[in-house]
Amino acid sequence: MRKILFITGTRADYGKIKPLMRKVEESKEFELHIFVTGMHMLSKYGSTWKEIEKDGFKNIYKFINQQYNFHMDIALSNTIIGLSNFVNELRPDMIVVHGDRLEALAGAIVGAFNNIRVAHIEGGEVSGTIDESIRHAITKFSHIHFVCNEEAKKRVIQLGEKPESVYVIGSPDIDVMLSDTLPSLREVKEHYEIEFENYAIFIYHPVTTQIDILHRNIKEVIDALIESGKNYVVIYPNNDEGSNIILKEYERFKMNKRFKIFPSLRFEYFLTLLKHADFMIGNSSAGIREAGIYGVRVIDIGIRQKGRYDISKFKNIIHVNENKEEILKAIQKVQLVDKFYISAFGDGKSAERFINILKSEDVWNIEIQKNFVDIEF
Repeated sequence: MRKILFITGTRADYGKIKPLMRKVEESKEFELHIFVTGMHMLSKYGSTWKEIEKDGFKNIYKFINQQYNFHMDIALSNTIIGLSNFVNELRPDMIVVHGDRLEALAGAIVGAFNNIRVAHIEGGEVSGTIDESIRHAITKFSHIHFVCNEEAKKRVIQLGEKPESVYVIGSPDIDVMLSDTLPSLREVKEHYEIEFENYAIFIYHPVTTQIDILHRNIKEVIDALIESGKNYVVIYPNNDEGSNIILKEYERFKMNKRFKIFPSLRFEYFLTLLKHADFMIGNSSAGIREAGIYGVRVIDIGIRQKGRYDISKFKNIIHVNENKEEILKAIQKVQLVDKFYISAFGDGKSAERFINILKSEDVWNIEIQKNFVDIEF
């Protein structure tokens, strides 16, 4: 049996790759292994490694790669060391990484340096932070590319990758979103003790290239939310540099009954809350991708998702800067925006496509030695 090693470092990437992991686990041709690190291992973010164990997965290896608020370069080097030692012992046939986090970059580097095939999920995307550089770097270390749409495929090919190594499968989390296994809203509210009848979801991550103005930016945002008088389900930011600045501002929510704050939410429970939210606000990619699947209205703040969507096509999104008055106006306006559904990222059959490709010998015949493919202009 071929050994397939998945790497997960955050609650977000786990929710996306879980359908793929399940297919590998159920297959008789493959043996699933999981390297769990990053935010999963930090108690401040809810020790979400426990959710992976609750889901019944076996062959889980846990590794603490950082302390709270570590610099990204130190966390990257720690991850490379820990993963390299593990990979040397396990000797997997393929390493699967997702997205644009440092843990995925570590996985791609370790795989490439050890002549192990690396499969990258959701390459070819764009964003407005250092994440974009990380994502494209992962593409260059990876041998196989599972992208969400034709636009992403074109970008991967533009980066010099062989067209035959790029597979369009859609975004795997949509498999979960469109399934009939999500919990009911009542169940979710009871589980998390959310008493709001109506609510919005707020997620705001640090923009690592704007650390110098982060305190001013998040203060403007929090001022607007408090003044709006709406109810909000607030989820902690990721653990990038600057998250401590954001969390310090969140202390202003603690005595306000209109705000319910969580370090993390179980992915399926988050999806149910999102599906029934009045709107979503912040700078999370969930506002661009997942919200559009459900037609949820979105207020996108700042530059973090810059270039990731065309405002003329994503008609459920209002974009604003980190300015209190702009945000307050958007909160009033968003109530009048019609529901608009986006289907640009997949149709709920990603996991099936993924496992069928893995079962094909074509993917295993892709050479580990890579060569840059020029585009004719």
